[in-house]
Amino acid sequence: MEKPTILKKILQRKQEEVIERKKQCSVSELEKAITEQASPRGFTQALAQQIKRKRPAVIAEIKKASPSKGLLRENFNPESIAKSYAENGATCLSVLTDVDFFQGHDDYLLEARDACSLPVIRKDFMIDTYQIVESRKLGADCILLIVAALDEKQMHELADCANDLGLDYLIEVHNQAELELALKLNPELIGINNRDLHSFSTKLETTYELLKEIPEGTSVVTESGILTRQDVDEMIEHDVFGFLVGETFMRAPDPGQKLKELFFYG
Repeated sequence: MEKPTILKKILQRKQEEVIERKKQCSVSELEKAITEQASPRGFTQALAQQIKRKRPAVIAEIKKASPSKGLLRENFNPESIAKSYAENGATCLSVLTDVDFFQGHDDYLLEARDACSLPVIRKDFMIDTYQIVESRKLGADCILLIVAALDEKQMHELADCANDLGLDYLIEVHNQAELELALKLNPELIGINNRDLHSFSTKLETTYELLKEIPEGTSVVTESGILTRQDVDEMIEHDVFGFLVGETFMRAPDPGQKLKELFFYG
């Protein structure tokens, strides 16, 4: 399938960015810095424990903007948002680090991780093993692999690199064809994104349709389109307990309070 225009643009820019970053800091310098990092916090394990208990396992996202929606939050303080999420029941954090399209920054991940004890995924567009090493150096506990952004060889290389570094990975799919590719990795954690990358419309049925293809014991996270308590209840009725939510929280006056309302006191 043809890559959506916005994804093509992002990946082209990401290739340029990786070249720039390699000039600024070599892989060997990153690897040296990794030796001073604490062990990863166990992103997948934290989610799996909650899912096993049939409790909402929420990956709460720290995201300033998006290409489709523009600026989501003017009063943007990753440290205070992370603390608010941690205090209100989040299982893990997701932090956008892409600069050009999401107004993210590496520092946001550092600030969020230092503010609490929750495991953190670096939400970015991974296309090169350099970025995986860089993620470990930044203190990420997990990285995102987007099947729509990768060919099969890249996907395996990046997953192997993450495994070698002790990082978890969340592999994200949007449809049946992508899921079939993702399952070749025998992943412990699969994200089903309900947003169509071409039209940007969301439908929760995407998760329900793909669920039956996912092996038992694999943790499933539904992404995009979780807006109301009814959406949450519907997912739980389908035995989906893993959630990644960003925009709904980011638009709220207090993101952590919104998390609590949506998942625990709605």
